[in-house]
Amino acid sequence: MSETCKSCGHSLCARRVPIFSHLDGEQLETVVSLIRRKHFDKRETLFFEGGVLQGLMIINRGKAKAYRHTADGKEQILHLFFPGDFFGEKSLFVDKKTEYNVAAIEPVDLCMISRKDFQRLMKDYPHINQKIMEELVSRIDHLESMIENLGAKSVDARIQSLLLELGQKALKQEKLEDGMEFVLPLSREGLANYIGVTRETVSRKLSALQEEGIIEMTGNKKIRVLDVDRLERT
Repeated sequence: MSETCKSCGHSLCARRVPIFSHLDGEQLETVVSLIRRKHFDKRETLFFEGGVLQGLMIINRGKAKAYRHTADGKEQILHLFFPGDFFGEKSLFVDKKTEYNVAAIEPVDLCMISRKDFQRLMKDYPHINQKIMEELVSRIDHLESMIENLGAKSVDARIQSLLLELGQKALKQEKLEDGMEFVLPLSREGLANYIGVTRETVSRKLSALQEEGIIEMTGNKKIRVLDVDRLERT
């Protein structure tokens, strides 16, 4: 069996997604046969707030952000999507308008499975339901952590926690180790919007972490973690 999605020409979308990881080769081919692909350029909107998603959207290549605007018009980033991540899971069960936008922060290849097709998958492969629930619980945990960070943690702790989170996602690591390098998916402004601080504060803290020998920066976005233990002391 070829493990290339004929619809998108990239690595098999289904194999990247945790909810499909338990399926065998033949079952994965069934999933792939249902996938439809769409490409989005950097900064292009994948989905607008107030719309109703009609299925599951899988990030096959690239990165995207879910965001909305606050009452004063500022952008608040709610979630970052990396390859293998998905959104639209609520649409599989209910018709409900979304409360966020999704935009590409770099070129994105999106793989889509319609609600009707996905509901058939859930019936044929019940284990997918459990994986969906696990992912939803993980996202609730993430949102609760964000709220805790905004309300209880110091600015320094928020920024350090963010670097650990982004490094783990970028490198697909449970835990970072000294010497690991990764590229920040957001600008200084984007990082600030994600954790509720100013761009100047983010720049100042990153410079301080570099001076302390905890990280090493190359340009604006590439970071090497020199001392994970100190970065984790939040």
